[in-house]
Amino acid sequence: MIAHNPSTRSSLRKLTPRAKLPASNVLRTLKTSDLALLEQTLAESIECVVDPLFKLRSTQRSVLGPAPDAELLRKPRPAVSNDDSGLDLLAAASTNQLTAEQERHLFLRMNYCKYKAMVILAKFRDQRLTAEAARHVICWMKEAHDTRGQIVRANIPLVLAMAKRARIHNVEFVELISEGNFALLRSVDKFDVSRGFKFSTYACRAILKSFSRIAARTARYRGAFPAEFDPSLEKSDELERQRVDEESHYLGHLKSILGENTAQLSDVEERIIRARFGLDEIVPDNEAPRLRTLEQVGDMFHVTKERVRQIQNRALLKLREVLTERIQNQ
Repeated sequence: MIAHNPSTRSSLRKLTPRAKLPASNVLRTLKTSDLALLEQTLAESIECVVDPLFKLRSTQRSVLGPAPDAELLRKPRPAVSNDDSGLDLLAAASTNQLTAEQERHLFLRMNYCKYKAMVILAKFRDQRLTAEAARHVICWMKEAHDTRGQIVRANIPLVLAMAKRARIHNVEFVELISEGNFALLRSVDKFDVSRGFKFSTYACRAILKSFSRIAARTARYRGAFPAEFDPSLEKSDELERQRVDEESHYLGHLKSILGENTAQLSDVEERIIRARFGLDEIVPDNEAPRLRTLEQVGDMFHVTKERVRQIQNRALLKLREVLTERIQNQ
């Protein structure tokens, strides 16, 4: 059992690691999982509740020793059916609630392990970790993560209980569970067991606050977007794509007819058609030709736009006959 003096105060501390990864020859000796844990530790801020007990030499043996009634923590969870909703993970949590002493022991162990890792990282500020320091950091963070997992598994039914009790109708139940899980994880990292409260009291308040936040956020969103997105109501672009494909197909035939002069156009007729519809320009495949107005074409040939219209219409009639015949014969 770990003795505690209520007159001492714990403090929440945060460290942004500035230590560097050890040399490559050291990294090659690490397991893949250990290297990933070390990289994650150096990339993220570490937060822990530092208890004055951590400075005592006897604390390490007490904290790392077995928790009271430790066999209850290792008792297998009952099997439940999996319906792919994720709620089975909540229902499958251990039915054995932590005692106050077990809870205190686990929180002290988790924070003590984080504290020891923070001390090492602070010592190697802006320096490469040695092989020994890197292995110690990995060892302490592994133990901290394992202990954190025990605490979360023991308390995760709180999320399901709070979600059912909250009865928030404008938010999907799965979203409530997800938001509550995040709130539970944040609560585990910030809870100060030295204050004498049960963790469930602290966590329930945090979970309910997270529910209120997501309900308010959802209400604001639905105020701005009152209708749910329905892909079936979206306008289809199938007709537009079909039209573009047909235009491209007919344009290819038209260029072929002009090139072979199958429609027997006069030189003036052909030049006006090419200028009017941009067929005399080379454009990329993904761009449409630049069309000229009747007036612009008239200025090119020094005639009126009405004369251009007459020549154009006569040429189009010839082209239409040949184009229709070619398509019908395909």
